[in-house]
Formats: sequence, structure tokens, C-alpha cells
Amino acid sequence: MLDLRLEERCGIRRGIRRKMSFRSLIQEMRDEFGSISRHSLRSRSHRGGGHAPRVAAVGPAEAAAMQQSCWAQLPPELLREVLVRIEESEAWWPSRRDVVACAGVCRSWREITKEIVRVPEASGKLTFPISLKQPGPRDGTLKCFIRRNRTTQTYYLYIGLTEALADDGKFLLAARKCRKPTCTDYLISLDRSDMSKGSNTYIGKLRSNFLGTKFTVYDAHPPYDGAVVSKSRSARVVGLNQVSPRVPAGNYPVSHISYELNVLGARGPRRMNCIMDSIPASAVQDGGKAPTQTEFPLSGLDSFPSISFFRSKSARIDSATSQLSTQKEEKLVLKNKSPRWHEQLQCWCLNFRGRVTVASVKNFQLVASDENGPTNQEQDKVILQFGKIAKDLFTMDYRYPISAFQSFAICLSSFDTKIACE
Repeated sequence: MLDLRLEERCGIRRGIRRKMSFRSLIQEMRDEFGSISRHSLRSRSHRGGGHAPRVAAVGPAEAAAMQQSCWAQLPPELLREVLVRIEESEAWWPSRRDVVACAGVCRSWREITKEIVRVPEASGKLTFPISLKQPGPRDGTLKCFIRRNRTTQTYYLYIGLTEALADDGKFLLAARKCRKPTCTDYLISLDRSDMSKGSNTYIGKLRSNFLGTKFTVYDAHPPYDGAVVSKSRSARVVGLNQVSPRVPAGNYPVSHISYELNVLGARGPRRMNCIMDSIPASAVQDGGKAPTQTEFPLSGLDSFPSISFFRSKSARIDSATSQLSTQKEEKLVLKNKSPRWHEQLQCWCLNFRGRVTVASVKNFQLVASDENGPTNQEQDKVILQFGKIAKDLFTMDYRYPISAFQSFAICLSSFDTKIACE
């Protein structure tokens, strides 16, 4: 019986290789599960009489249809082989969306896909939304760009699809500027059309002081085990009134950014100092590690084990020991790389390696600073680079140990008006 089963599986493998390309396999899978999803949405819209939810629960009939599908019942060994080859062949966007489609077929497909897809630190790829909260690649950088809309005071982060400075891009994050009497907030979301705190796509914010010289980056989710939520008044108001019960109402400070007085005058660059509260200084050393989020604590698709972290006060108290140990570690400090004076151009210059084409006071490169060293010497490896290439277009390149979310928030601070620095 075992031999027959192995022979049957080998026959299936050979049949797939001979008759179907992986693109046609994915297309067939999409058609089948897409028809189930469309039927589900129509039935819910008739019952509810309104718009379908962004992520809807699957009914018993649809779930049964998925379980009976040939794709959901593939042998695990064959399924893993298919998914591995799809992941290897669809290396970059827009074809990378086929990997995401595989994770949306059913639970078994999703679990295997999550095991196969490596984090950006190792793969240099952004696949799932949680990748935006994970540190960038150790070898090389992820090249992104930001589009600014002055009219709506919104900012959109894309990852480039080609070697060009900017192209159509793959949308990653959006931010909206909200002015207040004493500060300014930049609300960051996974949805370009909904950047409100009440949205289930809200992932954090950047807040500035009145002068625009000091900023704090808040993560809506705990960046590491034992992280303590901010006790600010705004956090309490959001938690009580504005955010859906399915969305974690948390302000976890992950970075503090400060700008110093520009002593070099209008020609000199701004002086930045970024304290990464959630990243130890050892992360930039050989063998160092930065905290890596593996999933969003609450999701519209599944209930993860970490959901109890937000529902139980005891969970936050029990993790106090972990938080104390984290606070004892020295925090990573990033400073803008010192420019050199160009005699012929009569200006301060940095080598952006062709990624920046327009001179601007907003342009910067951040490197790790060894504050405990005898000479306070900065490192040469650029961790975050930001610069202007057109009127409302900017490049953003980042690498380990910071994430796309943290990089985007730091770059947003450069857009804010700085009364005391200019």
C-alpha cells in the first residue's frame, strides 16, 4: 500500500511538471477560490445590505468547499515542493503577489508558505505586511521611494520595481499629517485610502514637538516581548473611544529623533540624532541581533496566541522581567554621516551613489555611532539614506537593523518644519 501511495504521488509530480507551469497552477487555484470568495461576498451583501467587510469570515458552505478542493487536499510533501518552487521563481514584485496568493488559499497553505518565506534580513525581500516591521537585509539595501502630496499632506512609500530612481512601484505604507495646537502627528497605515487611528490598518505614528526639533516614533504593536505601552493621554483616549476592539490600542515608543541647531548656516546639513529604543547597540556588530516581529498581534484572518497579551493585564506584568533586561542593554544610536566640503562646488557633499539628484537640506545618511568609544567614531556603513530627486519625490534606502516602518517614520521627520534649525 505504501509503494502504491508513493508511486501515485510521484505520478502526480510528473503530471504537474509536464502539463502545467507554476503560473497556470496559481491561476487555476485563484479561479477556484476566487469563485468561492465572490459567492461568499454576494451572500453577505444580500444579508447585510451594505458594504462587505475588508476581511470577512468564511461561512460553513465556503469552508466546506475549500476543504473539498483538490488544492487544499494536496499531500504535504507535494504541497511544500510546489510552494518552494513558486517562492523561488517569483522573486520580485509584481510577480511576488503569487506567493501572497498561496498564503491565502487555506490554513495549511498559509502555514507552509510562512515557513518557506524567509524574513527580509536573510532574503532581502518584502512579501507579507509584517515584513514592513522586520529589519531590512544584512547584505545590501532595499531601495524605496516616497511620493509627497502637498495638497492632502499625505506621503506614500513604495518599493522600486526596477533599477530606476522611481517607477510605478509597489505600494508599502501611507502617512497623513495631522496638525495639533502643540504638536504634529503623522499617522502611518498599510492602506493608502484609510489613514485613521480607528482603522485596522493603522500601525503607528510619528509625533513632533511644537518646534519640530524632537520626534517620537510609536509602534501600534509591541516591538519585542515585554514592551511597555506609552501612558500618554492620547493613548488612553484612542484605546477607549476610537479604535475597534479588534485593533490593539497601543503606543509603544521605538525611536526618539532630535535635530540640533544648524551652526553651519543655510549651506550646512541638519544634525540628526536617532535613539532606537527597541534595538540594542550590539545589533550592528558581527553576530548581533535586532528584535523581529513575526506576526501582527491581532488579525482579521486568524486568532494568534499573542492575542492574550492585549486582553490580559497579567501578561503585561509577567513580562516585566524581560522588559527590565531589555532596558539594561545599550540602545542603538544613529547619527547623520558627516559631509565633506567640496571646494569646487562650494557646498557640503555626501556620496549618495547616484540615488539622490537634487540638493536639499532634507537629504541625509544615517550611520551607527559608537558613543562608548574613546573618540566617538562613527561607522562607515550607511543604515538609512534619504534624498530628493524631484519636487515631491524622494528616495529611501534602508538596511539591517531597522525596518521599513521605522525608516519611513524617520524620513517623515525630515519633512516637518523645524523653526529652530533653519
